[in-house]
This record gives sequence, C-alpha cells and structure tokens, in this order.
Amino acid sequence: MALFRTLITFALTAFCALAFAQINQVDPQQAQALFRQGAPILDVREPHEYAEVHAPGSLLVPLGQLASRANEFRTFENKPIVLICRSGQRSSAAAEMLAQQGFKVVYNVQGGMIAWEKAGLPVERR
Repeated sequence: MALFRTLITFALTAFCALAFAQINQVDPQQAQALFRQGAPILDVREPHEYAEVHAPGSLLVPLGQLASRANEFRTFENKPIVLICRSGQRSSAAAEMLAQQGFKVVYNVQGGMIAWEKAGLPVERR
C-alpha cells in the first residue's frame, strides 16, 4: 500500500510540474533570439557530437547527465531555458525532464543542430 501511495504521489507531482511548465517548440532563429536575451542554450548531445559542431555560447550537458546537473541551472527555474540536440528528439525529452524538475519556461529547438546549420546561423567547429 505504501508503494502504491508513493507511485500515486510521484505521478501527481510529475503531472502538476508539467501542468505548470511551459514547453515551447522554437525554430533556430527564435532560439538564437532567446539566447541573446539571456536564456542559456543547453546542448544535450554527447561530447563528441558537441566537439564536432555546436551553437556558439551553448553549454554541453549530455542528456544522461541532465537530471543530476539540473541544480546548476536552478537560477533559470522561472526564466527561459533553451534545449538543443542533433534533431530535436533528445532535447524534447530533456525539456520534459526539466519541466518535471520544476523548470517553468522551457524551449526545445525544432530540428536541432541540423536545422540550426540549415538556417545559416553561426556555429563553432572543432
């Protein structure tokens, strides 16, 4: 019975966090504008991917480390935070993860770095 209550409590907490979180899909130009306004861009790819090409000023936080490192970004809990990966899939999962941890305004870059490069936005390469 205690396990059941724990699971229900967890589910309700996650639901409430998502209900109050705002996860938005943005294109690369909108993401760059948010960055210029002070929102961090967290790149959730693996280190070798980031080393090959990344958005200038973005921070590498691999998806597998995001939950344990979320407190590093707690100052942005109620401010915009942008997530990017290669195609938008991992960053979408990362956005949901941050929302569950209480982040309120989370942006996912649609199309990820693929779209960023296609848009002709600046990149840093190895």
